[in-house]
Amino acid sequence: MMKYKTVAFAVVGLLLSVSFLASAVVAAEKDAVTMKGGKIWMLHDGKEVGPIDRETTLSNGTKVRMNGKMLMKNGKEMQLQEGQIMMLDGKMLEGGKGTDK
Repeated sequence: MMKYKTVAFAVVGLLLSVSFLASAVVAAEKDAVTMKGGKIWMLHDGKEVGPIDRETTLSNGTKVRMNGKMLMKNGKEMQLQEGQIMMLDGKMLEGGKGTDK
């Protein structure tokens, strides 16, 4: 009986690991913006394309300025921090959160 539980836990652990890896791969294939060196960089398929040269509007209505200030559709302002990644649909990756201003 104990051996069965060990195998079951191992299988569940493996499935959870695969699902986390799959979500990371899917996220890497999407486009996003990130703060690097004090500038906002556009990411395409997870790779840096270059710094943005004008305000960019995400699909959820959030406006991202070149200095990392973000104006949400509801009027709230946030600041993208160094290393944070925001998908173009407005979702922050890996629990990264802007600071309220």
